[in-house]
Amino acid sequence: MSTAGPERTRPNAVEYVLYCYGKRLPDSMRAWVRNDLAGPGAVRRTVVRWSALCVLILIPLLFIPTTFLVHASMTLPILIPFVYFSFALNTVWRRHRLDQHGMDPDIAEERRREREAPLRRVYEEKYGPRSR
Repeated sequence: MSTAGPERTRPNAVEYVLYCYGKRLPDSMRAWVRNDLAGPGAVRRTVVRWSALCVLILIPLLFIPTTFLVHASMTLPILIPFVYFSFALNTVWRRHRLDQHGMDPDIAEERRREREAPLRRVYEEKYGPRSR
């Protein structure tokens, strides 16, 4: 029996790694992709994936025989902005991935909109709806 059949709803290990860095998964895994990119913990997963990639690239620098301070000065100026931009651009990346899988990119911010809905209602009661 083939493990690449269309009935599978979760990626295997190889597909998962390729998916993490840009590969499109089959349509049978759309529910899994939706939860991964727009469900609870989506921001954390995105930041961890991209930070892990940076750490893997920086690990060889730690094998250079030198002091801790030099290791820190070689790796932290790369790692800190990388993690910062992973946070800053995670919504853009998740929207792109949802679009890549044929889903509505706006669901990337669905949880935030639900969380902020009471605050938005209070704002609209006080000031009226915002014009677009």
